[in-house]
Amino acid sequence: MKVLLIDDEKELVTTLSERMEIRDIDSDWATSGEQGLKMIQQQPYDWVVLDLKMPGLSGYEAIQAIKAARPEARIILLTGHSSPEDLDRALDMGADLYLVKPVDIDDLVAQMQGGGKTEQS
Repeated sequence: MKVLLIDDEKELVTTLSERMEIRDIDSDWATSGEQGLKMIQQQPYDWVVLDLKMPGLSGYEAIQAIKAARPEARIILLTGHSSPEDLDRALDMGADLYLVKPVDIDDLVAQMQGGGKTEQS
């Protein structure tokens, strides 16, 4: 499994990446939506885990761009602030899963291995 982590919180994405590597999951990370999109255009990822609220390209804009570049990519949206409207919008735009921070790495990995398509709050 190949995963791309996109969040403006560098400590979060580096920690998640390290913990995924320990679980034999190949992961890369980016600290902006723009940087993440460049990476997606260069290579395919099975899963993209991204923050909803980022400076520049928002999580919603990133979902649209990711799906345009790699329609097969599965997307997990992370947020520190959950609302039913955000959840509905993210899933309607093509996100497979919507998780609220702080995210438990074991839950995140289990969701990816299980295929996603559920929501957690």
